[in-house]
Amino acid sequence: MSSRLDDELSRLVSAGVLRQYQADSIRDAADAELDAALADPGRPRPPDEPGESEQAKRTGPPAAAHANALVEVLGYIGGALLLGAVALLTLANWGEMGRAARVSTGTTAAVVLLGVAVLLALVGRRRQLSAALASLGCCVAGFATFVAIEGEAGRVAGVMVALALAAGGLWWLKESSLLVATFGILAVGVLVITSDVLTPDAGSAANSAGIAGTGFIIVAFVFAMLGLVRDQVTSWSLAGAAMFSSSICWLVQERGEIMALAVGTAGPAALLVAYGRTRRSAYAVVGCAILLVIWPISLYQLTDNLAGVAIGLVVASGVLLLAVLMLSRRRSNE
Repeated sequence: MSSRLDDELSRLVSAGVLRQYQADSIRDAADAELDAALADPGRPRPPDEPGESEQAKRTGPPAAAHANALVEVLGYIGGALLLGAVALLTLANWGEMGRAARVSTGTTAAVVLLGVAVLLALVGRRRQLSAALASLGCCVAGFATFVAIEGEAGRVAGVMVALALAAGGLWWLKESSLLVATFGILAVGVLVITSDVLTPDAGSAANSAGIAGTGFIIVAFVFAMLGLVRDQVTSWSLAGAAMFSSSICWLVQERGEIMALAVGTAGPAALLVAYGRTRRSAYAVVGCAILLVIWPISLYQLTDNLAGVAIGLVVASGVLLLAVLMLSRRRSNE
């Protein structure tokens, strides 16, 4: 079986288009067809006529699969140990380390993580492990940039470097772990730009929270668009997490309870609609979790009364149950 087919099937499984057992069936069918063509080029083999090569092949993959899994686990542990060692070394000696030592420590860790990720992607074809190490390397590279430049400019430059590396890795490897890293970097970027660029020196933290809330709405839109070309379940779930972050920011903003309630309802509503269409449980879990947090807090800040919170929750429950009944009736009619 060609590596191109293998990579395409892995991408479809990651995107939720195919289940793992479906991808395995396609791989088995492709391998069986290739074996039949090699054994007898002039006569195609019936699908119910297994050959010796197929039986031999079935006995081989388990050992190879266990070996690959062991290599991936060792790679994860190695990357985590390296990152932990750098973190401990930095925290324990930060006050005593000079600027050059700080920069060299962060740069070395970033180069090692990113270098191993690139080598694995080019040679080993272990994309998930490569993407995980690349995700760590992007974040470490951003930190090293911040240490090298320092100050407000260093924070902005660190976010830009980490985001550029994560975007490049996402375009190349197309793995979900890089989506998560991109979300974390964008979240830090929203806070950095809000505090260092857009908030005046005389501004209060409460007023700047609304700016951050708007930034997280933009992040949610970015991940909603990414879901059209990359892992849809992960992208749209992260878009819901961005809407949740925006709601929290609006709760801090002065008189931002209405906006928090609106944002905290729009995001889960979109996720629940997506769940109704695709039956991906992640959408329902994230959407319901946001509603259970944002609605009680927002209603309490609006009414300053537990009875008002209870009434609001009853209304929200009625709307959700009505929606469930309407969707169930529509599906039964179909």
